[in-house]
Amino acid sequence: MIDRRLLWNLDWVLVGAVLALSATGVAAILSAGQHGPHADLYLKQLSFLGLGFVCLGASLIPDYRRLVDRAPWLYLAAVVVLAYLLFLEPRVAGTRRWLVLSPMQLQPSEFVKLVATLLLAKFFGETKKESLGLPDVLAPGCAVALLMLLIGAAPDLGTAVCLLPLFIATAFVGGLRAKAVLGLFLVLVLVGGLGWKYALQPYQKARVYTFLDPNLDPKGAGYQKIQSQIAVGSGGLTGKGYLKGTQSQLGYLPARHTDFIFSVLAEEMGFVGVTVVLGLYLLVLWRAMEAALLARDRVGAFLATGVTATLAFQVVYNVGMVAGLLPVKGLPLPFMSYGGSSILASLVGIGFILNVRMRRFAN
Repeated sequence: MIDRRLLWNLDWVLVGAVLALSATGVAAILSAGQHGPHADLYLKQLSFLGLGFVCLGASLIPDYRRLVDRAPWLYLAAVVVLAYLLFLEPRVAGTRRWLVLSPMQLQPSEFVKLVATLLLAKFFGETKKESLGLPDVLAPGCAVALLMLLIGAAPDLGTAVCLLPLFIATAFVGGLRAKAVLGLFLVLVLVGGLGWKYALQPYQKARVYTFLDPNLDPKGAGYQKIQSQIAVGSGGLTGKGYLKGTQSQLGYLPARHTDFIFSVLAEEMGFVGVTVVLGLYLLVLWRAMEAALLARDRVGAFLATGVTATLAFQVVYNVGMVAGLLPVKGLPLPFMSYGGSSILASLVGIGFILNVRMRRFAN
């Protein structure tokens, strides 16, 4: 069990911010689903949160270095599970993202992000070099690329892309030289060009085209962007009021419980509500980066950095997406979007950060 002395070092400010965001998410899900077949989703979200905070507490018990030491075995297990999903698991909603465990479904790719974070923390944390070139990051880069390929083939491009900022952030903090950064950028441009030509499906390309001009398909691929922008823009300064958002209440806003939960908030709470929620996210990211700075060793610093980079990317992309500034992708908003796997993985990630911070004085 946890030494009681360590609990004095627990970051209660971070815990409070996460609780506030989670409560806001439940309220938004309740509002989005008060009419129609999704009226009870907020109750399921509450159960996910309860289980998630239990998992967060469990992640505090072992020293984070023990978790990092087991990263290679966790990585191997992640590859096996993703391969099983890709080749043996039946399709759910046209994809192979879900592991069906009656009576629930899990999305393993959400937890794979945590495994990749542990693996990169082990590699960069135990590397003694002060600066790194491309050959030095080839092995972890290939390991992360394999995970991205398996997740992207599901297809789940949104989650696969999350691994990219995770790798770049940890490599940069690890001392990746400027020339190597430029080389990595050129490699990404080349891979992106080849992926656009040979890997992306027509519907994925349509999302990019309609992002540039949603009127190309206003009732199809461009519908989500148009309705989200209407919802966000109609909120004004103080919003239309809780439970009074027309776009969400009348069913015009798609995926309003999951990917576009922030649109519901913006319509009902307006600019004021958006500012408060973004302030809470900024507080979470600030405390997470502070944990990285205060870590007692390199492994803890890289673990906290990896989790922070993943959370920051998801928040920035989701908010930019609902505002119409980025292409639409299935990327949930941490702590607020409906979904058990996303909630569990996000809260365990916060547990990693708390683990690093509370053991900063340990020998």
